[in-house]
Amino acid sequence: MKPLIMAEQLSQSELDYPFKLLEYFNGFRVSKVIFSACELGVFDLLLQSQKSLSAESVSQELQASQDGMERLLDALVGIDILDVEITQGKAFYSSTDVANLYLAKASPKSLYNMIAYQSQTIYPLWNHLADAVREGKNQNEKTLNMSSDQIFETLYRSEEEMLKFMQLMHATWVVDTHDVVTAFDLSPFKTMVDVGGCTGGLARELAKAYPGSTVTVFDLPKVVEVAKKHFSVPDDTIAFQEGDFFTGELPEGDLYIVARIIHDWKEEKCLQLLHKLCEQCKPDGGILIVEAMLNENRRGPVMTQLFSLNMLVQTEGKERTPSEYFRLLSSAGFKDLQVRRTGKSYDCILGIK
Repeated sequence: MKPLIMAEQLSQSELDYPFKLLEYFNGFRVSKVIFSACELGVFDLLLQSQKSLSAESVSQELQASQDGMERLLDALVGIDILDVEITQGKAFYSSTDVANLYLAKASPKSLYNMIAYQSQTIYPLWNHLADAVREGKNQNEKTLNMSSDQIFETLYRSEEEMLKFMQLMHATWVVDTHDVVTAFDLSPFKTMVDVGGCTGGLARELAKAYPGSTVTVFDLPKVVEVAKKHFSVPDDTIAFQEGDFFTGELPEGDLYIVARIIHDWKEEKCLQLLHKLCEQCKPDGGILIVEAMLNENRRGPVMTQLFSLNMLVQTEGKERTPSEYFRLLSSAGFKDLQVRRTGKSYDCILGIK
């Protein structure tokens, strides 16, 4: 069925009764249900218990009201994150595989830190979305009492806040890394530099996928310090190098990975960085851009459209289409540009010098 016909039928259905609109109106409530369950420790408790628990048991273990916990657990069942069985008129709740894998802290694929950051930092910023749209700038000043011009000074305003942001970035690569590093065959590039590579989450997956290549994370000294302190792994196969990719000297490399960096900045700063990378890049070397990319027809993906609004409320950047990235990369001197859609959150563009 053609998208236009489907849209017309959906519109007619919505005119009869606005199911979809009502679902969207309540979207913030769904987010807060998940955020609150994570904060309270619901998923950790259910994973550890290895059995179904009543609302009474959960509330006692987590020092919460039984009435409030029962309502929260029911809502989690309603959105298919928990299961429930009724035994002799009493409800017993258990985790789904999805909850155990992604929402419990103990899981190696836990998204807990991403959820915590969304709840504590992103959610308050979105309270000022209308202001951001009116003013065309981020809302750090209203929300966090920090200058709207100092993006990373705001993100890194204390070691505690820096760690929270780095945990968010690390959690992102828990689910997206493999698709990103295998979107292209990168084995010809023997020296890889992850520019602004933060915790090394993406770099370690690169090193695993391409054991014949060396991988270096290049980031600010304070980021490298926190990364080594909180995110180091035994027998690490990657290296860290300190520096500022705007003002400092870049490490030599055959391939520069620029993942979730370009979307932070206005076009002039993007071009400044891309020109610098192209100048430093060896002949026949390359650049790998990793970003959430908009469709050329502006009809999605909806997640990327929401990401772009998030860049408005929090940074000075935006999400872009592949053709917009092609233009930036071509202007900087890169050629033979190719795009790969992963079908997940993040897509890739490979360019050659």
